[in-house]
Amino acid sequence: MKQVKILIALMVLSIASIKGQGITKKDYERAVSYLYANYNNKKVFNLDTQINWFEDNSGFWFVDYNEEGGFYKAMDISNYNIGFLFDHSGIAKEINELSKKETKANQLELYDIKRPKEGQLSFAHDGKSYVLDLSTYKLQENTDEEEEENDFESKSPNGEWIAFTKDYNLYIKSTKTGQKHQLSFDGRKNYEYGTWYGWYDKMEGENGDRPERFTVNWSEDSKWISTNVVDLRNAEKMYLLDYSIDSLFRPKLWSYYRGSPGDTTMVHVKPVFFNVKDKSEVPTDLPRGTHINSVSVEFMEQPNAALAYYLERGFKKGYVKQIDLKTKDIKTLVTESSKTNIDNFNYRYLREKNKLIFLSERSGWRQLYLFDLLTNKTTPLTSGNYYISGIEHIDQNNETVYFLANGKEKGNNPYHNQLYKVNFEGKVTLLTPELVDHDISFSNDGKYFVDSFSTVNTPTKTVLRRAESGEIIKQIAEANISKAISEGWKAPEAFEFTAKDGKTTLYGAIWKPTNFDASKSYPLIDHTYTGPHTHMFPERFASAFRNQALAELGFIVMQVDGLGTSKRSKAFHDHSYKNMGNNLEDHVLAIKYLGSKYSWINTDRVGIFGHSAGGFDTGRAMLAFPDVYKVGVASSADHDFRMEKAWWPEMYQGWPVDSTYHKVSNITNAKNLKGKLLLVHGGMDENVNPSATFKLAEALIKEDKEFDLLILPSQRHGYSGKYRSYFMKKRWNYFVEHLKGETPIWNFEW
Repeated sequence: MKQVKILIALMVLSIASIKGQGITKKDYERAVSYLYANYNNKKVFNLDTQINWFEDNSGFWFVDYNEEGGFYKAMDISNYNIGFLFDHSGIAKEINELSKKETKANQLELYDIKRPKEGQLSFAHDGKSYVLDLSTYKLQENTDEEEEENDFESKSPNGEWIAFTKDYNLYIKSTKTGQKHQLSFDGRKNYEYGTWYGWYDKMEGENGDRPERFTVNWSEDSKWISTNVVDLRNAEKMYLLDYSIDSLFRPKLWSYYRGSPGDTTMVHVKPVFFNVKDKSEVPTDLPRGTHINSVSVEFMEQPNAALAYYLERGFKKGYVKQIDLKTKDIKTLVTESSKTNIDNFNYRYLREKNKLIFLSERSGWRQLYLFDLLTNKTTPLTSGNYYISGIEHIDQNNETVYFLANGKEKGNNPYHNQLYKVNFEGKVTLLTPELVDHDISFSNDGKYFVDSFSTVNTPTKTVLRRAESGEIIKQIAEANISKAISEGWKAPEAFEFTAKDGKTTLYGAIWKPTNFDASKSYPLIDHTYTGPHTHMFPERFASAFRNQALAELGFIVMQVDGLGTSKRSKAFHDHSYKNMGNNLEDHVLAIKYLGSKYSWINTDRVGIFGHSAGGFDTGRAMLAFPDVYKVGVASSADHDFRMEKAWWPEMYQGWPVDSTYHKVSNITNAKNLKGKLLLVHGGMDENVNPSATFKLAEALIKEDKEFDLLILPSQRHGYSGKYRSYFMKKRWNYFVEHLKGETPIWNFEW
């Protein structure tokens, strides 16, 4: 009997010991300490130093952070000296006296800092504008009466005319005589001149008015006007119900114009031109487009000429054209085509050189091309198996283009940007040889650039460099992570594995908790967003803490890019075309790879979360790979592309809409759910309408599947304030309860 009692006692102690290993408030406290608002420039400093160049090219200002606070500094470009931008105590005292509020010298929040005159500094603080006299340190609220801009008028460059709209038609008015001239005559409600389509334009009720919009462009010689006719006559709407208004006891209906894939009942936009001298419209053969492929117009340096760029619907063919407004002739300058989609075309008009610089993937990689408007000749400026991320600066005088590219240098991660320059003869020069990622900010005159370079596990250094050579002139700031390191923090671990094609190298990173113990077994959570218009590999140190909060609750968190995402070759990107339902296949391979490499990763307990397109991924993971992914949190997700905004699915899932849309829909695959799924959506989301989340919920109910649903009635596509905190607590605890199998804690200090 005595032995039995001892055995029972040992069992009780063992159970108590197991329960004692469950999640604690201290775990939540650590997690909270690694939220962005709590670690950025509080626990770790200068991860991402923002450079603000002065317009007069005299230098730049930035904020240098340490444990004592943030301090505004400036570099004098004439001698490269760095000093305080002002006396922090003096300016805080002046602000406090004027505002009647207490602001500490080390906690100033100033923005829009400028040097309007010699010896003066202007800035904004707490919604007000101020001017500081640097000799007397007297601060005055900026009450200079500037000419108020009328958002619904536009003055010509020569100052002689004002363009405006009345009764949906375009007019001009002489600034000398006040005489008005009507330029268009067939405008009416829902067929409107001089306006634009606002993506987030909501209307109250079914027949409410659209927010008033106005836009025109003047040629530099003031002889021509370009604008749009926005045709809403056959456009269909999407709807939202706002249940969150305290003073109302029934929901408020909101509507907005938005086309879905395959729709013809969309907002249409037509470019129009007017001759100011003749007070007449200039007809052209430029097409009327939908709101997802409308024509953009830019006047040229030469008289009577304009450039137009547009993509045909389906995004497989695009054009840059030149319009002669005198003769009405239209000449095609650049034609871009693709068997899949045109996702990364971009051009710049070089007014001084009468040339175009454009970025194209026509070679299979995104490269730079030069088009001469005099000879109609296109010349490749760059070539090779690497991806040009973007143009950073163009020096027209010296015929030099500065650009960021990734994947060019051997030994560097293919997601890391490096800065190059190329002249119009095609000679390419590397300016930032360090095999890391480079974030660049050019001076206005192009003589210098500030380079913040890092990797996900190499802290940021910010330096000033000479544009001509890339020579480092001076260090400006450096990340300080000593406090995080003292707490046991370690940088995310980057990893490589082979894609589903059996040959392509893919890249990812994992985050561990600061109290990581290799003898334990950790669930793995996939933080997903398969794009395809973006990527997830964290190339910079500013991203090194992105998933740390969740990891602190006892998880390994993974981010990875599979085939079909951006910033690699066109062939790499095209893996996702009409195939977005299979974007997670490489994620599954990454999970298997990590599980085979690390004994402390438990691939029997895998979770996933994502927002927007990442929310679709989450639903897809739970329905297409139910034996791999056991717990998912899908927020603001586009669960069925047929219910989405038109441009994104038509770009990547194809147009016209076909059976592949049905095949990849989470709604039509609801029967496959096995694990625990939490669906979350903002009730006022006009980006990804909540209807698809409701429709998925309906499908899951019909299939008798257990799931959870959280609607944040007042929230839009992104969640803010209290609602964001609430959502994050729900997401954390959903994984704690269902992936770790532990009892979550709700009431902890945020």
